[in-house]
Amino acid sequence: MNTEFFTALELLEKEKGIPQAYMMEKIEAALVSAFKKEYGNNTNVRVHIDPAKKDVRVYQQKEVVEVVEDPGTQISLEDAKAISKRNTLGKIVEFEVKTKNFRRLSAGAAKSVIIQGIREGEHKAMQEAYESKREEIITATVDKIDYETGAVVLNTGTGRAVLPRSEQIPGEYFEVGDKIKVFIQEVNKELRGPLVTLSRVHPGFVRRMFELEIPEITDGIVLIKGVSREAGSRTKISVYSRDESVDAVGACIGSHGMRIDSILRELCGEKIDIVKYSESPEEYVTAALAPATVLSVEMETERFCKVTVAPDQLSLAIGKEGQNVRLAARLTGIKIDINAEGLVKG
Repeated sequence: MNTEFFTALELLEKEKGIPQAYMMEKIEAALVSAFKKEYGNNTNVRVHIDPAKKDVRVYQQKEVVEVVEDPGTQISLEDAKAISKRNTLGKIVEFEVKTKNFRRLSAGAAKSVIIQGIREGEHKAMQEAYESKREEIITATVDKIDYETGAVVLNTGTGRAVLPRSEQIPGEYFEVGDKIKVFIQEVNKELRGPLVTLSRVHPGFVRRMFELEIPEITDGIVLIKGVSREAGSRTKISVYSRDESVDAVGACIGSHGMRIDSILRELCGEKIDIVKYSESPEEYVTAALAPATVLSVEMETERFCKVTVAPDQLSLAIGKEGQNVRLAARLTGIKIDINAEGLVKG
């Protein structure tokens, strides 16, 4: 029986990632619980688990006393001497208890503790696996789709997790069996709530896509300085080259747009503006307002500027429903007020 028990622990560690040491603690607690249900809460017990010998033993402990007041925790000196002449007053005498003698109620309590331990162990193992990949992109398989809520259940290889509709790129469609990339946004350290928050709309998703697809970014030659995104519509990403001979924007686009194309496909055609980062706020704002052409930028304060564009560039600079200027402001961290040349705000 003990051999089977330790084999089961090995399988739990191998298949579910639950360390044997963790489960041994839970099993020890379960046996103590079962013992106390059987013999009373005031009794003393010691559990000995020996993985090397594949042995589990439970011992009831009693103190050697002159006069026994509590038979559950004490033994008389006379009785103790009958067991061993070495026993003296104050010494602890142990009696092995066979776990097979535990009643069904006690065994059931032990089983409940072990099952709960397995669940907690699974949760902890998955949590640690996800934590090591937090703010990274993983590839998962669509396992199930809830057509009422639009949520997608994914098999991540570590377990199952939900990609809510709110974290999916607007307009994208999945089928069971599809392989998709997701960004691990958060890992929940509590037992309640979802274990992991997955996203395809988080700005970090685009950042990681560029880091995966652009060798110069992977190698640290080109740095991503900022990302602002409205998923499904448009993203602005600013990049900077640490090597003057490398064009940061060109490296991200690639020959004939080959590098950026693979990212665009993953983002379902979402538009991406690649902006050259500059320490000069005027230059940075000018670049961030692309594809509009900027005539001038005047910094009123460190975080506020006035921009002038030609009249035919005004709508392009502002963008549909203000999207272009909004994304540019988020990217640069500067509030932008745009005016057309020759026009005065009334």
